Amino acid sequence: MEKKKKRLVIRTAILAVLAGLVMYTLYTNLTKESRGSLEEGDRAPDFVLRDVNGQTHQLSDYEGKGVFLNFWGTWCEPCKKEMPYMEKLAKEYEGQVEILAVNVGESDFQVENFAKQYGLTFPIAIDEGKEVMDTYGVDPLPTTFMIKPDGTIEQIVIGGLVQEDQLRALFERVKPSS
Repeated sequence: MEKKKKRLVIRTAILAVLAGLVMYTLYTNLTKESRGSLEEGDRAPDFVLRDVNGQTHQLSDYEGKGVFLNFWGTWCEPCKKEMPYMEKLAKEYEGQVEILAVNVGESDFQVENFAKQYGLTFPIAIDEGKEVMDTYGVDPLPTTFMIKPDGTIEQIVIGGLVQEDQLRALFERVKPSS
């Protein structure tokens, strides 16, 4: 009798996981149009945003380098976990892969406090009206676009990158050939 109970629990767990995957697939396919239609291989749309220091950042200024374009929020737990790895790799890949972190719709005060708390030195742009977020079809946060030196999107990562190895592999994919 104990074996039957155990099998039932295992089968139920497997079915629950499969049902979750089916629901996720349906969600991503049915909402793709509302999220935007950027795909890997597309040219990354250019934009200009200002950072917390008042400097402007234009995506096309980074041409010739790989770009780690990360959309995030100060309230986002996965965002908090990936920031220390981003800071470490920004220094390690300096001049090859640039990080441009785009905060979505929060105040300079919130972003500055967050940057100080995590010791962030890479550019943090503010997308006040969420226009760039909408152009890129970002939903949910965090979402990261890995952009090759020629300006094309190499990979789109939805969700947090919570291990240093994950980020390092992405940086390697877009760094310029020597």
